[in-house]
Amino acid sequence: MLLKLFQRARLEKPGQVDPRAAEFTLGLLIAMYDRSGAGYVKTRSAAAPLVSLSGDTLLAKYRAFFQLYAVPGGKETVITRSALRSLLTDLNQIPAIVGEGCTLSCVEISIHDCFHGVLNAAIVEEQFLSWLRSEPAVLLWPPTVYRLSATEMVSHQARCR
Repeated sequence: MLLKLFQRARLEKPGQVDPRAAEFTLGLLIAMYDRSGAGYVKTRSAAAPLVSLSGDTLLAKYRAFFQLYAVPGGKETVITRSALRSLLTDLNQIPAIVGEGCTLSCVEISIHDCFHGVLNAAIVEEQFLSWLRSEPAVLLWPPTVYRLSATEMVSHQARCR
């Protein structure tokens, strides 16, 4: 899947994608999600960092997270506490790989904050998106990375002396 993904990216952006990108990405995913050496990485766990590090908008990324981790909840699809815990744990492997990980208690506090005032066992997409837009401390890095990448395209017509 990674080979196909990066082949397509090379076609869309010639010269901008390293031919070894799939190999490097797989190595990173294994380092983050297969620490026991079982040779297995859950598809959902692998998709979360790919979505988070993509060039898409924050809202599109947040919607993708919901789609990846949501479960059927009667009439609508919802995120449960357990699903949110899985999402936050998977996403926090990214900063953890560079020594900036979050503790389990940090994840639990975030889950409590997300479900604060919620009477049901799960939340719908709009509640989930609203919580993410509030930039919870456990996930401050995705909006920061997004803003940094967005500023790479900014060009000012000024000269410095």
